[in-house]
Amino acid sequence: MALLEILKFPDPRLRKLSQPVETVNDEIKSYLQDMLETMYSFNGIGLAAPQVNRLDRIVVIDTRAKDKEDRYDLSNMTELEQKVTQPLFLINPVIVHKEGKTTYDEGCLSVPSYYETVERFEYIEVEALNEKGESFTVKTDGLLSICIQHEIDHLDGKLFIDRLSVIKSGKIKKQIKKHGYPEPKKNNEDAGETE
Repeated sequence: MALLEILKFPDPRLRKLSQPVETVNDEIKSYLQDMLETMYSFNGIGLAAPQVNRLDRIVVIDTRAKDKEDRYDLSNMTELEQKVTQPLFLINPVIVHKEGKTTYDEGCLSVPSYYETVERFEYIEVEALNEKGESFTVKTDGLLSICIQHEIDHLDGKLFIDRLSVIKSGKIKKQIKKHGYPEPKKNNEDAGETE
């Protein structure tokens, strides 16, 4: 496995539309593992292929929290979230049903250190292929639903800052242009959840 470089806004490659994966082969499976390792190394909870400069419709997600003993703590997850096996690999994901509204303070590995409240659908159903190339459906709410929507936006060339008001989005873009980004925080450093 290998750590991949994460592209950061305003890199224009983040704005490109990803293409469907034709075949889930050994190379794709290996790349999924590289993406997962990269996501974990930056304390992320989701990573889409465009963020690591690959225009395939591929997403890796793991929203499970860990306790101080490095065990998974599912107590903050909804009943639906707990039914979904994670880490979650989504190849060619499509949201086929959505309901309700919710908000969450989102961050992003491609816009590090910035967080803003974003409105998303509360409940979604997603059809995709798994890491074996098998078709399956995810029905979820909570943080997992938010994270999936966030990552699918990346596949469509969108960032969470595009979902903010023009004023809030402009303020973040101006700060990034003027000050850049702080040094990234790797595993075992104090960092929040980032998608």
